[in-house]
Amino acid sequence: MMLDAEVYAEAPSKDIHTFIGTLTINSPPPPPLSSLTDSNSTTLPPNTSSDFALTRVTSHPNDPPNPSHSSLSLPHPSHSSHSNPSLSNASLTNSLNPTNPTSPTHPIKQQPSTIPLTATNMLWANTVLAAGSAIGLVVYTGPETRAVMNTSHPETKVGLLDLEVNRLAKILCAVTFALSLLLVALNGFRGEWYVYIFRFLILFSSIIPISLRVNLDMGKTVYASQIMSDPEIPNTIVRTSTLPEELGRIEYLLSDKTGTLTQNEMEMRKLHMGTVSYGYDSMDEVTHQLAMAFNALQAQAQGGGAGEQGYGHARQGSMATGMQLASRGRRDMSSRVHDVVLSLALCHNVTPVTNDDGTITYQASSPDEVAIVKWTQSVGLTLIERSRTHITLLTPSSTPSSLTLTQQTNSLKKSSIAHATNTLNFEILELFPFTSESKRMGIIVRDMQSGEIMFLQKGADVVMTKIVQRNDWLEEETGNMAREGLRTLVMARKRLSPSTYASFKSAYHQASILLENRNEAMEKVVEEYLEKELELLGLTGVEDKLQDDVRGTIELLRNAGVKIWMLTGDKVETATCIAVSTKLVARNQYIHQVAKLKTADEVRDQLEFLQNKLDCCLVIDGESLQLCLNLFKLEFIEIATKLSSVVACRCSPTQKADVARLIRSYTKKRVCCIGDGGNDVSMIQAADVGVGIVGKEGKQASLAADFSVTQFSHLTKLLLWHGRNSYRRSAKLAQFVIHRGLIISIMQAVFSAIFYFAPIALYQGWLMAGYATVYTMAPVFSLVLDRDVSEDLALLYPELYKDLVKGRVLSYKTFFMWLMISLYQGAAIMIMSLVLFENEFLNIVAISFTALILNELIMVALEITTWHIYMVISEIVTLCIYMISMAFLPEYFDLTFVLSPRFAWKVAVIVAISAFPLYIIKLIRSRIAPAASSKLI
Repeated sequence: MMLDAEVYAEAPSKDIHTFIGTLTINSPPPPPLSSLTDSNSTTLPPNTSSDFALTRVTSHPNDPPNPSHSSLSLPHPSHSSHSNPSLSNASLTNSLNPTNPTSPTHPIKQQPSTIPLTATNMLWANTVLAAGSAIGLVVYTGPETRAVMNTSHPETKVGLLDLEVNRLAKILCAVTFALSLLLVALNGFRGEWYVYIFRFLILFSSIIPISLRVNLDMGKTVYASQIMSDPEIPNTIVRTSTLPEELGRIEYLLSDKTGTLTQNEMEMRKLHMGTVSYGYDSMDEVTHQLAMAFNALQAQAQGGGAGEQGYGHARQGSMATGMQLASRGRRDMSSRVHDVVLSLALCHNVTPVTNDDGTITYQASSPDEVAIVKWTQSVGLTLIERSRTHITLLTPSSTPSSLTLTQQTNSLKKSSIAHATNTLNFEILELFPFTSESKRMGIIVRDMQSGEIMFLQKGADVVMTKIVQRNDWLEEETGNMAREGLRTLVMARKRLSPSTYASFKSAYHQASILLENRNEAMEKVVEEYLEKELELLGLTGVEDKLQDDVRGTIELLRNAGVKIWMLTGDKVETATCIAVSTKLVARNQYIHQVAKLKTADEVRDQLEFLQNKLDCCLVIDGESLQLCLNLFKLEFIEIATKLSSVVACRCSPTQKADVARLIRSYTKKRVCCIGDGGNDVSMIQAADVGVGIVGKEGKQASLAADFSVTQFSHLTKLLLWHGRNSYRRSAKLAQFVIHRGLIISIMQAVFSAIFYFAPIALYQGWLMAGYATVYTMAPVFSLVLDRDVSEDLALLYPELYKDLVKGRVLSYKTFFMWLMISLYQGAAIMIMSLVLFENEFLNIVAISFTALILNELIMVALEITTWHIYMVISEIVTLCIYMISMAFLPEYFDLTFVLSPRFAWKVAVIVAISAFPLYIIKLIRSRIAPAASSKLI
């Protein structure tokens, strides 16, 4: 197929929500356009990663004909594109023949015609066309595709414990070199002293804890296994196994609201229409009023429309249509209910989908819209079918209570009454999707029965207040609903005459084919022709229920010393209400709201106030937050991090990530971010520890996070129990592995110093190989099973978590304490072995090495707080392995001497001198300065 046309595409960008391009057709193709879908058509390659501009998509068989448009239909909305790496980015043209309003296969006229290409025409990379076929043109390839440009490369997260261990390892390297240099210096730098330095470096290499990394990584694997196998937090997944210790050191928790603190299960709770408000308990009245309105309409239609009988019947029941009552200046209640419910049933992006079992479910990108459409179904106006160009509704008069939605839909299809009086058919003329910038969505529909054209729009009150007609109740009622924790949407309408719509369509088309500032021009046209003096129909309040045990979880985390920030896209009032209901704000705590700041002086005044009132909860909107970050970044973060809780409203995903990075860089504390949606991914990746919740918004956050949970309340167990244990165990394990390497090197240094500073190895071959493996590894590694308190006590007393945040379990102080212990024990064992010297050098090796192994086993036993069965087994099995190995290593052990009584008492004396004083010191410390956890046991 040949087509003389030009396609323009904008420069590559990351934004998948916008695309600017045009298709200019210069001359018609030789064959009819219908042949594009036959054997001569070219379909998309199945395995490519290029961007295509598609020029034809076959229409779905269920799509009704569109008499006013010649656009080639996309697949039916129920066959949505799904993620699959088998399709390329593609651009779909809506119309190839704009000159003919009836036939999509009519030959194109000779004059050039320009058709706009927008984001709605695009098939982005990694999607597959679920139905129909397409012919396309390559737009972007390789690194220019949106998928590749949006592929971020997050930094590999390294735990603070690993960084601390790395610093200690550097100190140990310096100690190794200093000790080698010291022995050579004490020998007077005689002979080839530089060679001796390298020999001593090799002899003291055990000081450098090479096995420490192996032990810590194995410990992390154990911690991850314990987390994922915990029956109280089912379906928890550890995606980054290098960070379990970080869970024990969290000081700041940044949480999303919707879907994280709340269930993201929306339910319509309130409808307000200015003079009357319907609550959840009075929705039956809405059903009744709606049924009365449709009965009146049906009666009027049967009475001849404008005839006296129909009109009189309508007047008698006070149920005339909205168009008739508008002329009176005041409409009755049933017609007002009819208008607002009908508008809510039309103004959305919801698609009814038939499941395999025959049931119908609603699908949409926003759960708010699904909740509202389900509510219109519950009061009698049911969405039964939606295509790209049409919407079909089922009226209350045709919805028997005994029939299910599926049965109603099937009966409609079987009886072929699509245009009967019991259904309402509307043609979709234009659709204006919701964006985070516009905070509203709109739709232009034509009633197929009456031909009336309506522009319907719903959105946030902050933008709709300026668009709707002047009123005295909207602002007050939105505030009231927000204080109840409801998400508010304002519903408005504007009737359009055919001439007005034609003018708008022409101007909108001209704006849509601009190559520069297209979006601004299109928004200006919509604002000029449509978004003026809209009729305010009503205000909806949708409830998002709290997740289970959110209040208890937040209270426990606050008691554990964790400062909680809530970052949400909701309005200030709604976020404040949720903060109070979740106990994020303590009882009687002052809430300081900061919103709509414009100047630096206003920001400075607010910061000065907060500086003098650090016990309050700060609630700040996104605009003011950005102003603070731009003008007084350090001052703001310094004050905000001192507050017990902060609520940031109207936050963009970028702002969430910026806040997380700023807290990390300023405080140097551990920050945990938790969220459930794709807008939380950047925040999760910017945190030290990212936790994703598998929720209604998919698994984007879960897959990008380090830990995946199913409920916010699982954070309690994850942090206060698993995180605490992981950090304590790894800290103890790291110090003991360092001690194990130091003590044998100290023994080597003492031996070399006594024997004229000769670089001669004290232990060789199998003894050195077995020391760090079969002789000590199992008992030392069993420390990963130790715990200082029970699980119930750890959750009952969250204050125990505060001690770990200070990092005192593994610090320079504890490191030098273990260094002194190793120095004392290594020197004591070696000196006592030489004091008890026999006639043969072999006996020194046997006595000192046996004392060393027994000393390590005893030290492990002294460090254990709560014994585990595997700890006992590892101690006994290791001792047995060592005793048996003596018989197989005659070059190191003289069995005659080993089995003699003098060997036993000499070893016992050496071990007692090396280990007993430490036991006494530990006993005294437990009496004088006991640990906080020991007071609870």
